[in-house]
This record gives sequence, C-alpha cells and structure tokens, in this order.
Amino acid sequence: MRGWWRDLTDLVLPTDCAGCGAPRTTLCARCRTALAGSAPRRVRPQPEPPGLPAVYASAPYAQAVRALLLAHKERGALTLTGALGTALAGAVRAGLDASAGTGAPGPVVLVPVPSARWAVRARGHDPVRRMALAAAGELRRTGTPARVAAVLRQRGPVADQAGLDARRRLANMAGALEVTAGGDRLLAGGRIVLVDDLVTTGASLAEAARALRIGESRAVYKNATREGREERSTQGPEKAKRVKAKWVHGAAKKTVVNALGPPPRAAVIAAPADSFEINRN
Repeated sequence: MRGWWRDLTDLVLPTDCAGCGAPRTTLCARCRTALAGSAPRRVRPQPEPPGLPAVYASAPYAQAVRALLLAHKERGALTLTGALGTALAGAVRAGLDASAGTGAPGPVVLVPVPSARWAVRARGHDPVRRMALAAAGELRRTGTPARVAAVLRQRGPVADQAGLDARRRLANMAGALEVTAGGDRLLAGGRIVLVDDLVTTGASLAEAARALRIGESRAVYKNATREGREERSTQGPEKAKRVKAKWVHGAAKKTVVNALGPPPRAAVIAAPADSFEINRN
C-alpha cells in the first residue's frame, strides 16, 4: 500500500528534482546526465576483496547521483525507478560487452543483492529489486532478453554496513547469503549479472558471488547423487561397487567444474570516483 500511495502522490502533486532541487520536475536534464550521461566503466575497490566479480558502474557516487539514490531508497521517490533502471542497464551492457565470447550466449539473468528484511519493511519497498526489474525491462526494450531472479537471501541478521571499514564489512558479510531453495533452476542457461545500487568496498558483491557458486555446486552434487543411485539400482552387487567407486572419484567432481562455467558479472549504478579505473594513475 505504501508503494502505491507514493506512486499516486508523485503523479498528482508537483515535485522538485530529487538530485538538485530544481522546481517542478522529478529529474532535471542535468541530473539525468550525471546519472547516465557517460559510458559505464569498470570499477575496482581498494583493497579489492577476494572473489569480487568484474564490476561496472554508470556514475561516480557524488552530489546529484548520491541524492537520487538516497531519495529512491530512503524516501520512496519511486518515479526515479525508470531512470535508475536505465543507468543500471547501461552498466550491465558494458560488463556483457567486455566479457563477450567468454561464455555461452543466453538470456541475461539479473540477480539483486538482497536487502535485510527489516530494511525492506521500514522502507516499504525493495529498492534494488525494483531497479533490477526496471533494468531488465530496458534491456528487453533494446533487444537483449533479460529477466530478474531474486534467488539470494540473508541467512540471518547482518549488521548495518554504514560506518564499517572495508575489513569489518568483509567480516560482517562473510557467509551471510545463500541461494533460496530451487533458485538454481531460475539461473540455468543464463548469463548471470549481480546487481546493486552502489559498490563501496565490494564486500556485498563478493559474498553474493560466493553464495551463487556454492549454490550451483550443491545443486550439481544433488543431481549427481540421484543419478548415481538410479544407475546402481540396475546393477548386481559387485558391479554396483565398481560403478560407485568410479562415480565418486571421477564423474561428480568433473560435473561440478563444468557446471559452474564463467564467474558471474556485476553491475551497479554508482561507485566512488577513485574506484573508476580511468581515474587512476
């Protein structure tokens, strides 16, 4: 209800630009350019956490862009969703173009980094999932098959990342995420891209990538165990033992390696200015 009410009031009542305060416009031309007027680029937090996928961002996290993201996330400025989704789609495309030829073609599967349940309840909406849906729509509109698979969830309470340094954020997120039951089926055959609104230290994206890899491994082992059971049921006792030994030492391990494929990519709307590769000496 809260989200519908915000949508209605945004349409009926006059608003100012959420980025700079310009009157009678939700998003002025100058702030729209700051958000998505430049080509998205690769970003690398320093220090770069282990397991962080290649991350592409559309804009530096400063001034108008910071104000736009906070307005959408914390104040429920839902009319910004389309513009934010377009910026996110641009970062997704940049990552896909940079890694072209490294994996089998397929639909793009956007996997949002999940917010804490308490945060979603307090805000009245899930901002990252909302932006991911808008980005998927923009990708489809421009000819790229895309969908959203919200297959990650927090395993338990996680401390608010605000105010934590890089080391503490990494420790806070270690083992915090997991793939939902059956989530691996929603990822099958797709080019997986983790998405978030912002990257700072990279701890959340690194943990999300880890959870996806573990989730895929478990799914493969589960399938292989079932297949092994069915194969042994048709054999005599002695031959079944030889088949089991061969399966345990060979086929299962090989299946996991082949199933994982290329690592996931990642895309965000914004990142600190000094994390953009082009800005470094």
